[in-house]
Amino acid sequence: MHINVAVVQATPVFFDLQKTLDKLESLVIESARQGCQFVLFPESFIPGYPRKFTFGASIGLRTDAGRELYRTYWENSLQLPSPELKRIEQIARDNRVYLAIGVTERNVLNGSLYCTLIYVSPTQGYLGKHQKVKPTGVERLIWAEGNGQDSLRVFDTEIGRMGGLICWENYMPLARMSIYQQAPHLYLAPTADARPTWPATLQHIACEARCYVLGSNQFFQRSDYSEAYQEFLADDDNVLCRGGSAIVSPQGDFLAGPLWDQEGILTADLDLNEVLKNKLDFDVIGHYTRPDLFDFKVNVR
Repeated sequence: MHINVAVVQATPVFFDLQKTLDKLESLVIESARQGCQFVLFPESFIPGYPRKFTFGASIGLRTDAGRELYRTYWENSLQLPSPELKRIEQIARDNRVYLAIGVTERNVLNGSLYCTLIYVSPTQGYLGKHQKVKPTGVERLIWAEGNGQDSLRVFDTEIGRMGGLICWENYMPLARMSIYQQAPHLYLAPTADARPTWPATLQHIACEARCYVLGSNQFFQRSDYSEAYQEFLADDDNVLCRGGSAIVSPQGDFLAGPLWDQEGILTADLDLNEVLKNKLDFDVIGHYTRPDLFDFKVNVR
């Protein structure tokens, strides 16, 4: 099976749910016009990854202004289900594409936020989600930890099996193995990591999983924040996120990207037969395992 995929590197309309959905729709339309059947968006594209925000917090101290900023972030995050999710389902349906979108998910029961990757089918609508199981560093101030039942899943679709992890979850070997065990064709790695070393991480995962790896990041500049948010930034850098999105083959070769210092849509034609063919060399859940030596168990409760 050959499929056409797109990886979006773009700037959301920060902290504005409705305007970001407008931009997402235009990017999906553009990808569909290029013949793409699947589109991946970056980590917390909705309503934006709050890079270098302090939320007015330090050890032993939180400010009222920081709490107000959290409230704004919460109100512009995505609720599941919601009218906004229905709109995303309609966008997928109208353009006949599968979508995987990094969002900040709000929980109306406990008031917490989660870093989430949602999956949407053009025919079935919302398929499910992956919640980040371990937010990194100060991310723990704003994002709760995801649960295993929702988080570590691969979805079997008409264009292949797809699943993945968010950002530095991909440095957790056991988390990766939980995805590998479900034999994805497309391993998704939306991120906020714009270091020059990140593309090598995508290559390593491709060689380890022997499948296609799609990495998506935002391109973000200080000017993309409104004046109201400037006081919460930790430093004076202009370019806050360089990007680095890429599409990688099962042998670890770049098929598109890495893309730096600009917005753009990367596309590639993928032959899913390559996933099977490359199992000859290495199969992390097959002939390259030693179940007599190693035991692996995931607690999804």
